[in-house]
Amino acid sequence: MIDAPTLEALSEPILPTLYALDYAGVAVFGATGALAAAREKHDLVTLGFFAAITGVGGGTLRDLLIDAPVFWVQDWRYIAICLAAALLVWFVGQRDWRFRALLWLDAVGLAAYGVMGAAKAEALGGAPLICIVMGALTACFGGIVRDLLAGQPSILLRREITVTAALLAATAYVALKALGLSNLEAALIAAPCGFALRAGALTWGWSLPSFPGSAARG
Repeated sequence: MIDAPTLEALSEPILPTLYALDYAGVAVFGATGALAAAREKHDLVTLGFFAAITGVGGGTLRDLLIDAPVFWVQDWRYIAICLAAALLVWFVGQRDWRFRALLWLDAVGLAAYGVMGAAKAEALGGAPLICIVMGALTACFGGIVRDLLAGQPSILLRREITVTAALLAATAYVALKALGLSNLEAALIAAPCGFALRAGALTWGWSLPSFPGSAARG
């Protein structure tokens, strides 16, 4: 169980210097969820559901695993941000650039949530490796659920760099904190690192090497 001082530190506000980054991550992931639903011509309610499950899904898994109060249950603004993102996508309507926007918003979300997941685990005294894993889970799980619901290939099965960008952001944050930087200083360096890696993958097609050998024939 988490002791009372830790609960108080995590409740209001949660890591004050990272509040804006946390809300930004929820907003952009919520928008990607709504965009995924919009591609399939779903109604407004479904857009809102997709936005919420994508926006808070990763953070929910993180909080359950580290035995912390689930963040959006403690603060209604997270769900409100997801619903606002869904409304924005709905009123923007059909645009040729929507799919490209989804990819770039996803890049922002991977970087922001990679940092936030690591930061919350670090605030609870998690070991460095666990903090990095929590950063990656926070950044990627909501997108995995979104892709499954939308019937799209999971981000885990794509050759292009996605999860690696979240891992880089989380690792950079943990390393910078270990060097003595503040929450804000570490986040302002780590999040752009993760975003830059994902941006390079989107722009120049970067990907990690695949397992050597020819593919199996069916």
